[in-house]
Amino acid sequence: MTHRERVATALRHQIPDRCPMQVSFTPEFAERLRTHLQLDRPQDHNPLGAGNTFELERAIGADMLLTSVCWANSYYQPGPSYTDEWGIGWSSMPYSTPFGTGHYTEITGHPLADARALDSYTPPDPTRAELYSESERTLAAFQHEYWIAGAVVTTIFETAWALRGYERLLLDFVDDPPLAEAILEIPYRYHLAAAERLTRLGVDMIWLGDDVGAQNSMLISPACWRRFFKPRMAHFIATLKAINPQLKIAYHSDGCIYPIIGDLVEIGLDILNPIQPASMDPARLKREHGDRLCFWGSIDEQKTLPFGTPESMRDEVLLRLDTLGRQGGLILGPTHHVQLDTPMENFLAMIDTITQTPYPPPGIC
Repeated sequence: MTHRERVATALRHQIPDRCPMQVSFTPEFAERLRTHLQLDRPQDHNPLGAGNTFELERAIGADMLLTSVCWANSYYQPGPSYTDEWGIGWSSMPYSTPFGTGHYTEITGHPLADARALDSYTPPDPTRAELYSESERTLAAFQHEYWIAGAVVTTIFETAWALRGYERLLLDFVDDPPLAEAILEIPYRYHLAAAERLTRLGVDMIWLGDDVGAQNSMLISPACWRRFFKPRMAHFIATLKAINPQLKIAYHSDGCIYPIIGDLVEIGLDILNPIQPASMDPARLKREHGDRLCFWGSIDEQKTLPFGTPESMRDEVLLRLDTLGRQGGLILGPTHHVQLDTPMENFLAMIDTITQTPYPPPGIC
């Protein structure tokens, strides 16, 4: 099978020749992997795919490529501090690992911290042609062989709280719902316009969503999510599927979101991502929702990849094939960009087990 056929087969809840895979990386791990693979040609790197040739993804046998037009592209910009085009301030924060020093970016400035600024605030224009040049290149170069996902993650909640401030937005939900609604509309309209354009360009999937789950519960109540986010997500999905009924929709949220999975199915979701196993039981998700949902991710980035062994890494991949992977419906991959603290032998054990295990393995399905 081609990479594209492999993903399409799995998303039809059928059994491909092997389980399809998607992997992305933090910039520092990407550089380590480039050195390990002895790839000499330097390239700009963005974990969501914009601005690179997908050389690393293609070298390891990934089946899905990401092209991104969303506020999340503000992550990992150069410099110790910067302000993105939304007016949101960032600072680069170092962290140490056994494999060197990495950098994360943290939000330090919120342009709508003062609610009065909303009256004069002008968001970026999602219709600019240059935003889509990388997506057009990706589709032209790779769609014949790979499944292409258009990323508009941080669709509503995450961009909104970055604009307003996390605590302030949570208070607005209770104290000033009209203000909260007005702020939510800003990223919602931007990302909907971007998703419509990507859909018309021909991507196979739109990847949307927000982190609304903490480790063991939701960050906001299910009732709050249903009031402020469910109607917008329902309209978002319906609008895109009206353009292309064959389009697949993936929803991202880290953490535990058990209470709203049924709601997401109700409004037309096809694929749930990233299935963080420290927060939700993958086997339970397959039992309860596997007839209506596909799953993407599920390889533990919190424990197994950074702190496990090659043997435990192989065991986890095989366990996912035996649970989430039954009757297809699975794209395997880490639950986050692969971090700098990941031992290369663990990473390679994951890749080798996914790409070299016939599907279904003996005793599975």
